Amino acid sequence: MIAILSEPLWRRLINSQPKDPATGRAKPEATALVMSIGAVLTPLGQLVFSWTCLPTTIHWAVPIAFGVPFGMGNTLSFIYGTNYLAGAYGIHAASALAGNAVMRSFFGGTLPLAGPTMYARLTPQWAGTLLGLLEVALIPIPFVFFRYGERIRARSRVIRQMREDQERNETKRARQEARRERMARAEEKREEGGEKGVFEREDERAVTADAR
Repeated sequence: MIAILSEPLWRRLINSQPKDPATGRAKPEATALVMSIGAVLTPLGQLVFSWTCLPTTIHWAVPIAFGVPFGMGNTLSFIYGTNYLAGAYGIHAASALAGNAVMRSFFGGTLPLAGPTMYARLTPQWAGTLLGLLEVALIPIPFVFFRYGERIRARSRVIRQMREDQERNETKRARQEARRERMARAEEKREEGGEKGVFEREDERAVTADAR
């Protein structure tokens, strides 16, 4: 809830990044900056929760409180990771998001099957620590995309094809606009020529009438 209610703050942070000259909007990599915040909050909440959830000397409110950064980090990573895919793949965003949903559903449906056994053998502290350390290992990923995402996107065959198609469409659109402008100018000239012919005929009638 905190992550969602803080959307104006995240949007301001994204819009403060350099704009894409082609679109006039922030580049997709700007969303990776918010993902980086989520990548740090998630393992922080996970690790502290793991080591404060069992000892009776620690108040129960402490692990509960550290569920807040864990949930906030997951929410930021999910929402702005989705935004990054949508911004990076443009008109192919639906396919990219569908592929992401399939992979997320696959791992989300299979990995929890090992959860009960892992927690039983490692104990909640060490099982949670293992997951937290895996999350720590993933922290650099959004930072890499924030710093080098544009270069990474430039190597994608799909994105290169999308850019080529966009350039062709823009060229075609520019030609159509130029053609319409030429036709409009030609129509104006014809109308001006028609009005001039009407005036000339009226002048001739007036001269003839005066001569009579």
